[in-house]
Amino acid sequence: MLPNKPYLVRAFYEWICDSECTPYVVVDTTVDYVEVPEEFIENNQIVLNLTPSAIRDLVMDNRYLSFTAQFSGVIKNIYAPIASIVAVYAKENGRGMIFDANDEEEAGHPMLEPIPKGFKQASDGGDESAGGKTSHLKIIK
Repeated sequence: MLPNKPYLVRAFYEWICDSECTPYVVVDTTVDYVEVPEEFIENNQIVLNLTPSAIRDLVMDNRYLSFTAQFSGVIKNIYAPIASIVAVYAKENGRGMIFDANDEEEAGHPMLEPIPKGFKQASDGGDESAGGKTSHLKIIK
């Protein structure tokens, strides 16, 4: 089976937003290809606010999370492979999900392998390693 992590991240994000709460994700910054502002990293992690009004060009697919946001007044492009996401939760009440970093079912699965920013998927509209079309959530303001 395909790993469920990317689907759960998207589902919790949507649920948190629909509940009018603030969606946060925690990213493990030691995972390859993570691109976040280094000055906000603490203990090899960064907490990112994914409130739709605070970010632009959000993409959450089976391989990565990316968006643009302001950090201390400076616009930054954020890129985090799904493998780097440690948790997704609501700021207001902490409800959400923490992911097991040692999940044997997902460890080493090609769908969750970190990929460099700008990776282009096959032009046939799908990610063959994921068994067909890749699921996308893209919010454009």
